[in-house]
Amino acid sequence: MKMILVLLGAPGAGKGTQAAIISQRTGLSHVASGDLFRKAAQEGTELGQLAKSYMEKGLLVPDEVTIKMILQRLDVIDQDMGLILDGFPRTGDQAKALDKALAERGKAVDKAIYIEVANEELLKRLGGRWICRQCQTPYHEINSPPKVANKCDRCDGELYQRSDDNEATVKERLKVYFNQTAPILDYYEKEGKLVNVDGKQEIERIAEEIIQAVGLKNK
Repeated sequence: MKMILVLLGAPGAGKGTQAAIISQRTGLSHVASGDLFRKAAQEGTELGQLAKSYMEKGLLVPDEVTIKMILQRLDVIDQDMGLILDGFPRTGDQAKALDKALAERGKAVDKAIYIEVANEELLKRLGGRWICRQCQTPYHEINSPPKVANKCDRCDGELYQRSDDNEATVKERLKVYFNQTAPILDYYEKEGKLVNVDGKQEIERIAEEIIQAVGLKNK
């Protein structure tokens, strides 16, 4: 086993972006709970539809649903390459369930990286986010707009704003995060596994800081 990392941070902190960069640079497998939820919802599975009903309201998907979907995914990928978990765990119960599931497989979380971003910045980031309907490339009205309005630079696909990225839902998502998810930081800090990273830095600098902090090497 190379390493198992948990990437923590509020919606809009850049977890997905950082997980993708770190995965590409180090060879860790990227497992994103949000992508699993949306894929399951598109496929119309029972778990997917249930997850979708919570996501559209800006609420956390129940632990039992999240844990089942994540563990199913963990069992079908090459764990010997190491993992970076993006968006999971989100609660103390999920963290404990993950630890138990990994222990049964003779494994454990090595480090939990928390990307810190101020609430005001999170609201600005999320409110202007758009996604390509075809290739899922993210854009932002201010920070990274497309060259042509409403059209993806990569595949010419239509851009859309996810239902969980409108202003009212964004505020609810952040409220839920700080009320229910933030306490997980205490859990990993007590385990001696928490690493704090400043999320206001340049994207490449954040990735490099994470890689160095956890003792990984670029491929």
